[in-house]
Amino acid sequence: MLKSMREASHSYPWLLKSVMGVIALAFVITMGWWGFGEQPGAGAGVATVGELTVSRDEFRRAYENTYRFYKDKVPGEFKDETIKQLVVDQLIDNRTWLIAAKNMGLTVANDELREAIMQIPDFQKNGTFDPQVYQQLLAANHLTPATFEAMETKEVLSSKAKMIIRDAVALTPAELAEAQAFTLRQTESDPAKAEAAKDRAVQDVLFQKQQRALMAYTESLKATIPIKINREQL
Repeated sequence: MLKSMREASHSYPWLLKSVMGVIALAFVITMGWWGFGEQPGAGAGVATVGELTVSRDEFRRAYENTYRFYKDKVPGEFKDETIKQLVVDQLIDNRTWLIAAKNMGLTVANDELREAIMQIPDFQKNGTFDPQVYQQLLAANHLTPATFEAMETKEVLSSKAKMIIRDAVALTPAELAEAQAFTLRQTESDPAKAEAAKDRAVQDVLFQKQQRALMAYTESLKATIPIKINREQL
């Protein structure tokens, strides 16, 4: 089942983008609202990746969000174990990207962090960052700005590392030709839509290739990192 879900994600790029967004959102929220899972005395976490830990709270929130997504958007029944494995795999990948960022020597400037926080919709009012909303939300969740900003720094670092890998990926002439040929077959009955469809097809093919590059990079890095999953905590 897990293999089928992953294969479906590759066949339908919109699904892969949506699933990634759901789990990534859970990752960001749980880093801020629920802690990064590295608190002393918090007990055994769900997993460890090198010196980093995935907390039970973070895993639970990510699992709940992902389960709701599949229930609402994807037909069919999914076993709890399947969703749990999908989520823990993604959270381990998130930790792996933090290690990748460190290995790449990446840093986050104050201006970058400020811009990233200002773009978070929950902190906006009428489409603009609102300092009062920001302070109120943090206070309501028992967070100081310094704590949240330290967590957000990790997310920005992870995103920067992924961007480096994505930017190194380009389509070959053969891949471009294949995407264009597919578009022509799909728009034979309506040539007026061909140009827009071609752009979408090229972007989807590029996205899939970028995802394969990201997956290959994480798998190669994980092979060098001690990783442990505490399945009794799932």
